[in-house]
Amino acid sequence: MAANTNHRPMGPRPGGHGPGGMMPGEKARDFKGSMKKLLGYLAPFLPGIVVALVCAAASTVFSIFGPKILGRATTELFNGLIAMLTGTGGIDFGVIGAILLTLAALYLASALLSYLQGWLMSGVATKISYSMRRDISNKIDKLPLSYFDRVQSGEVLSRITNDVDTVTQTLNQSLSQIVTNVAALIGVLVMMLTISPVMTLVALCILPVSVLIVSQVVRRSQPFFRRQQEMLGHVNGHVEEMYGGHVILTAFNGQQESIETFEKLNQDLYKAGWKSQFLSGMMMPLMNFVGNLGYVAICVLGGFLTLNGSITVGDIQAFTQYVRQFTQPITQIANISNVLQQTAAAAERVFAFLAEEEEPADPPAPVPADKAEGAVWFAHVQFGYLPEKTIIHDFSAMVKPGTKVAIVGPTGAGKTTMVKLLMRFYDVTEGAILLDGYDLRQYARGDLRDTFGMVLQDTWLYSGTIRENIRFGRLDATDEEVYAAAKAAQVDHFVHTLPDGYDTILNEEASNISQGQKQLLTIARTIISDPKVLILDEATSSVDTRTELSIQRAMDALTAGRTSFIIAHRLSTIRNADIILVMKDGDIVETGNHDELLAKGGFYAELYQSQFADTAG
Repeated sequence: MAANTNHRPMGPRPGGHGPGGMMPGEKARDFKGSMKKLLGYLAPFLPGIVVALVCAAASTVFSIFGPKILGRATTELFNGLIAMLTGTGGIDFGVIGAILLTLAALYLASALLSYLQGWLMSGVATKISYSMRRDISNKIDKLPLSYFDRVQSGEVLSRITNDVDTVTQTLNQSLSQIVTNVAALIGVLVMMLTISPVMTLVALCILPVSVLIVSQVVRRSQPFFRRQQEMLGHVNGHVEEMYGGHVILTAFNGQQESIETFEKLNQDLYKAGWKSQFLSGMMMPLMNFVGNLGYVAICVLGGFLTLNGSITVGDIQAFTQYVRQFTQPITQIANISNVLQQTAAAAERVFAFLAEEEEPADPPAPVPADKAEGAVWFAHVQFGYLPEKTIIHDFSAMVKPGTKVAIVGPTGAGKTTMVKLLMRFYDVTEGAILLDGYDLRQYARGDLRDTFGMVLQDTWLYSGTIRENIRFGRLDATDEEVYAAAKAAQVDHFVHTLPDGYDTILNEEASNISQGQKQLLTIARTIISDPKVLILDEATSSVDTRTELSIQRAMDALTAGRTSFIIAHRLSTIRNADIILVMKDGDIVETGNHDELLAKGGFYAELYQSQFADTAG
């Protein structure tokens, strides 16, 4: 049966486009740019953030009045003692009690507002963390496969875990601290001016020195914080990769090389981390030293003014407290500035990931794929993973519905690449691939991939029961359908030998069953999905010859009436294919069935005979 003529046919060479995602490496963003983007990202959460920050500022303001009110109590007590000594009066405990009650009310209000601020900010930070991780997860689904071909999975995991945690912890802790410290700095300055402008002027002399220290430390530490985040991602990527390939690593005695690579990466991380932490650790001692110098100057000047009667004893007590409070916000802001450097480094990595080029969007009115018949047309397909290196030069073939197509050729001929193009893991560079007369790019990716069933040479199973892994092919399948698919794929027998049968839980790497058994499970998963078009990429490469024969019988039943593409190196497995496409260097060099191609005595016959060349010895 030919392609459905009721569908509007596409030309053999519609406008194609190059592969997406092949962008150069990430560009570094400056501190201001990263923080500006972060503030823009926080826009939906501004109401909660503003309320929390207002509570933080109000809590700080209430606490700022404490030293001056306490100074009034001290002055009242001092005056009462002098009156008792001179015989002119005594201590008015009623006034002192009223002052202390006012002070207690202020501190209570400050504590309640601080609690409310913490509660609100924790909720906001949790929502932001959830939102950021959700956006990263959604971004992963939209990225082209080419991105994951060039970026380690550990790098992506590092952005989801370490970088997001760094950003949210800053929002949860440092953002409110910035507001409280700024409010404290301004409030304390105002209170100091109301007590003694002269003493305030002396206290302000430490401010330029403090600003100079902060700016110098921040300028020198920022590159190291950025480097620290980058190296942390590299270390995570290496560890994840080595853990995933632990068996292969051990088999080829690659432990020492892996350890040396880890040591180098870890040493780079150590150097960046040590320098950044050392510079940030210098901040507090330097600021304390400057603050103590100012504190000594204030004590000397305050004592002189008290002797002259310019200020009261309570005022000098309050002012010395304010001086200590005045230097503390500067120190805290300095420390927070270092945290912000690390936050900026983490944020730029997150936003760089979110800004990666995505797959082209699905068409606004996609062609429905639920009634696809399976007619496939490769029309002058050209493709290369890199723009300057073409792998598929001019691939053309027409496949009628229900045809069993075998694609054979030496390693590197482009066989698996054609499957990736058929599934739209990549888009063709030139030409087109059509399904039932429509360019694959006219279908929604999800609908298109529902049409295909795929069994790859590299198996993938997730941590769960065998029943769940088979049902992954069609989530609404009944247990009876699961058992039927398992029997068709020769799975049922070995499953019953396991202690828990179909409820046996596979571990994370599915290493508690053999490679061949894993392959059988992936075949059962494909059978249960009941696809319109079947793709088998070396599907029986990991099973023994006897099991392969059983699977072939099951596959013959599965492929009956379905368009199927079979990639195989063992040419004996594709003898019954309706048509065999022989590929070499990205082009089709021969077509025909098994007997026809053998009779030609060409490249296929050479490949076929080479598999038996050494059996005579």
